Amino acid sequence: QVQLVESGGGLVQAGGSLRLSCAASGRTFRTGAMGWFRQAPGKEREFVAAISWSALTTYYANSVKGRFTISRDNTKNTVYLQMNSLEPEDTAVYYCAARGLGSPGKSAYEYDYWGQGTQVTVSS
Repeated sequence: QVQLVESGGGLVQAGGSLRLSCAASGRTFRTGAMGWFRQAPGKEREFVAAISWSALTTYYANSVKGRFTISRDNTKNTVYLQMNSLEPEDTAVYYCAARGLGSPGKSAYEYDYWGQGTQVTVSS
């Protein structure tokens, strides 16, 4: 199995920045592409960003493109989400996900492992 633990969430004012981290442990050789999703109260979980194992391929939701950056350090089995110019609409629980095989996906069903989530709250 693979365990994913997110960290770095918190409360920030609009326009501020946060950096989320997701550390993978266990059978990490089973993981390839990784992604970030988020879920706001009363809304469905939505795709935020994804990255291939090599980091050569990245995808972003239109709502975060130009503000968020996904990256990874395979030597540390960690993926990051740098979030700049945060808006109140970014408030949500952010989840890290890992995929065993295949290229980065934008659908939650494509991922095999999930973290417990970290709360991000952006005040106006």
